[in-house]
Amino acid sequence: MGRAGLNRRTALATATLTLAAEAPDLDVLSRFGGPAFGFAHHRGFTHSFLGVPIDAAVVLGFVYLVWRLRGRKVKNPNLSPRWGLLFSYACLAGLSHILLDYTNNYGVRPFWPFSEKWYSWDIVFIFDPILFAMLLLGLIVPALFSLIDREIGARSATPRGRVAATLALIGVVALWMVRDHAHRSAVNALTARTYQEAEPLRASAYPAMTNPFHWYGVVETSAFFALAQVDSLGPEVDPENRLEIRYKPPETPITLAAKESYLGRVYLDWAQYPITETESVPDGYIVYFTDLRFVQLPRLLSRRAQRSPLSAGVKLDSNLHVVGDVYGPEGHQIFYPEPD
Repeated sequence: MGRAGLNRRTALATATLTLAAEAPDLDVLSRFGGPAFGFAHHRGFTHSFLGVPIDAAVVLGFVYLVWRLRGRKVKNPNLSPRWGLLFSYACLAGLSHILLDYTNNYGVRPFWPFSEKWYSWDIVFIFDPILFAMLLLGLIVPALFSLIDREIGARSATPRGRVAATLALIGVVALWMVRDHAHRSAVNALTARTYQEAEPLRASAYPAMTNPFHWYGVVETSAFFALAQVDSLGPEVDPENRLEIRYKPPETPITLAAKESYLGRVYLDWAQYPITETESVPDGYIVYFTDLRFVQLPRLLSRRAQRSPLSAGVKLDSNLHVVGDVYGPEGHQIFYPEPD
């Protein structure tokens, strides 16, 4: 956004935009309160509409401090900082962060703390190489021309890269439009059929990492969840023999106790398709929580992973008292005391 023209209106625009675009991820500091506390506050206040101006004010204060410490120096002496405009730029960058997070299937809570509801567009994988490549080219191509200019001794009075950056941003929007159409086609294909003669109650499609027309579908029926792969170019759901069926486990005092725990409440608030798995251990039970929209992650990240990296468990003693939480996709049991 800076290269597309905002850096021509005020000094320090690019630095302010860059820092403000990253500022919402300061919520990583909540992990010092423990994994469950960090999970509860991930993409919380700093990723909300109320938090954006606060993030922007913090960033602007930092930029102002650095500017003063550097002797009020800027790259272009003919362009001075316009602090009110920089604040609006910082807010714009913060909103862009929320928008990007909204496009993937993890989701955001933009109305926090007034509403804890999660929203997600589900059209882009958490890391999208196509989107990343377009934005990267928008920065690299003008830099190559700058190197050529230096070799031939040419000088430019204005910052380079406006056209390339603008085209990159247009490319991102175009990619979103393509992904949105493909996503709708995939969801329609999932809802247009039955699963073991059961009608779907709801269905969702989640993106693959590289192929914009390949989706991982999750369908809920009254008795089970069906996991299917979808080709939105068809659109076509994989044949019946390639479906993965996950039956809904019965509710028991063990699962109810786990769901009432701090981690259980946080996880169920965030998960779209939660499912539990109870494991008996010598001194009690472990109830694992998994969100089926991320069930493909172990296959993408590690063949050895037993569960999704976004799974978690609650450890209960034989009296169904919460002992701690369990984390680790490789099946390692690491226990942490739950917050009060």
